[in-house]
Amino acid sequence: MTTRIAEVALAVPKRTTFEYLLGDSTPAIGARVQVPFGNRKLVGVVLAIKSDSNWPVEKLKPIQQILDDDAVLDTGLIKLLKWAAQYYQHPIGDVMQSALPVKLRQPNSSEMPQITQWQCSELGRETDAATLSRAPKQQALLLALQQSELTDSDIKQNYTTAIIKALEQKELIEAQLITPQSNLDWHTQLQVNIAPKPSLEQSLAITCISGTQHQFHPVLLEGVTGSGKTEVYLQAIEPVLKQQKQVLILVPEIGLTPQTVSRFRKRFNAPVGLLHSNLTDNERLAVWQQAREGELAIVIGTRSAIFTPFLSLGMIIVDEEHDNSYKQQDGFRYHARDLAVMRARFEQLPLVLGSATPSLESLHNALSAKYQHIELHNRAGNAQHAHQQLFDVKHQPMQFGIAVGMQQRMRAHLEQGNQVMVFINRRGYAPSLLCHDCGEVEMCQRCDKAYTYHKGLNKLQCHHCGDAKPAPQQCSACGSKQLVTQGVGTEQLEQGLSQLFPQYKSVRIDSDNIRSKSRFNQILDDINQRQYQILIGTQILAKGHHFPHVTMVLIVDVDGALFSMDFRAAENLAQLITQVSGRAGRAELAGEMWMQSHQPQHPLLQDLVQNGYQHFARYALDERRAAGLPPFSFQALFRAEAHNQATAHQFLHSVAELIAAQAHVLPLGPFPALMEKRQGRFRMQLLVQSQERGALQKALFVSMPQIEQLPLAAKVRWSLDVDPQDFY
Repeated sequence: MTTRIAEVALAVPKRTTFEYLLGDSTPAIGARVQVPFGNRKLVGVVLAIKSDSNWPVEKLKPIQQILDDDAVLDTGLIKLLKWAAQYYQHPIGDVMQSALPVKLRQPNSSEMPQITQWQCSELGRETDAATLSRAPKQQALLLALQQSELTDSDIKQNYTTAIIKALEQKELIEAQLITPQSNLDWHTQLQVNIAPKPSLEQSLAITCISGTQHQFHPVLLEGVTGSGKTEVYLQAIEPVLKQQKQVLILVPEIGLTPQTVSRFRKRFNAPVGLLHSNLTDNERLAVWQQAREGELAIVIGTRSAIFTPFLSLGMIIVDEEHDNSYKQQDGFRYHARDLAVMRARFEQLPLVLGSATPSLESLHNALSAKYQHIELHNRAGNAQHAHQQLFDVKHQPMQFGIAVGMQQRMRAHLEQGNQVMVFINRRGYAPSLLCHDCGEVEMCQRCDKAYTYHKGLNKLQCHHCGDAKPAPQQCSACGSKQLVTQGVGTEQLEQGLSQLFPQYKSVRIDSDNIRSKSRFNQILDDINQRQYQILIGTQILAKGHHFPHVTMVLIVDVDGALFSMDFRAAENLAQLITQVSGRAGRAELAGEMWMQSHQPQHPLLQDLVQNGYQHFARYALDERRAAGLPPFSFQALFRAEAHNQATAHQFLHSVAELIAAQAHVLPLGPFPALMEKRQGRFRMQLLVQSQERGALQKALFVSMPQIEQLPLAAKVRWSLDVDPQDFY
């Protein structure tokens, strides 16, 4: 009898697969099995069935249990994941594990799970919601459930646990466990609601994208903010759905998904699945299974949704493709946009990458004809581009970080009944607390960085490691009680603007103030209902949101990134400025954007104001070409950290010697990370660069086994990041 052996990928820090003996049953390629590994039992994915082994057969252990009747990862996904493991130089088992929902990383059933669904009780159906008028949130939820049943995560997008609990205690609503019903014939019920007439630019884009079905055809849709890129997506996927194909749409932030889902559900009478980190494990598995069985027409999700299996995938769309949220920053450090490109290539699918501020990598691919390049220069409808202007704050009187001249502009817009957005990328009350007498700054000893002062909580917090302590009453160095803040954060801006404009309501949107999805969605609704006139926020507020009544945007401080050592800082700043500017003047009302700066003559700022992002990006590409930087070269970054700086440095020095022995690659370093100390550890980096992607990959592949055997490899925390996006 022929010996049969399964090659299994296990989530262990080894860059190999493992072999196990098969019994009478044969698992499918891509199915999960439970196997012994040392004194543990692990769940792995079968990658191959074979009859020979590099090991003596008598030393192989048998598989303990076959967990799935069918493959949970299809051949297309396995091909993508094998490529990703090789490209990102990451253990194959960990890569496979990353592609599975949490529930399937354990020996749980892969059948459709039960999820929690809320409905009105008999009493709730008979109750007049008007009786809850003194509790408007409870009233709104009761009305919603009187119209239809909702899942746990659907409710928690808009309502807090306290509101749900209150209605449950009144016996007006109740929860039940249900198994999501199959909807395999959604295409027969597909209805497309009337779409707005596209502009000429939009029509050309829709035609170009729609004419590329059933083939790999990457398109970069470069459309200015407010140009109607989402409408292009909607009309481009219509023929895909009509051919009974499914569509995957990636978005960078959870905060963008409710708006996007709402538009797609309104347009198509078809099931839309949502994948993001706020789902329960059962809900995520349910969406995963529904997509795999072909029960969902559209799946909208954040980064990890790229691993979703589909019965018949017909198109992939990556919205805001430039966003760094697509890059996984720990563990398996993949870039979801780049995996989307490879998945589309492997499965021969049309791919749309959309952005008002495309990454220089994608723009380079478009300008070199690797991608089709479609541009939308005009805003949808009658909306005009926001007029961008710089305000020189040198010698200007300032209050709460805002120049008096800017206060006058804000007042003019507010008096006309419009909304104003104030952007600053620093949360908290102030970035530092110092002694007015001796100059001592309260520092986080674990990170060598100043604590951020949070006045409302009366505490100091390190935004790098999370360490926090009560705000001191006196200086720790000299005992003086003359402690003053330095700099401005969102909390101080909120307080200051309330004093400067007491007749207008302001709202602060940052990660300190927005701790739940429901609160975030409620605030967005309140903004569009004009309950707030002044919006204060960080990047959360800048991305993709539509605020039709905002006519002025003020960026409090744009100078911070002008002199960064990170070569991508200028690109990131230009993208941020352009995206923030895009929040103004999105409807009939004209918009303007102001940037406060001590460096108004800086070439980057002048280029953006005078010529816009498109000109800046093309000029930046010329600079990158001259400097031999990505996308005209390829990089990998080794990071190492240790309690002793010399240990991390010595380890990376040894890595550099191994890398230097390879052809056509250049190791640069070791050098300290831009943030040299964090959480009590010193952080060093080694950059490896090459003009050829293949040469870099070969050098890493050859060197990694040797690096893992270095004596210091077990004494430092180290990692490899292929195509790094930052140097922090």
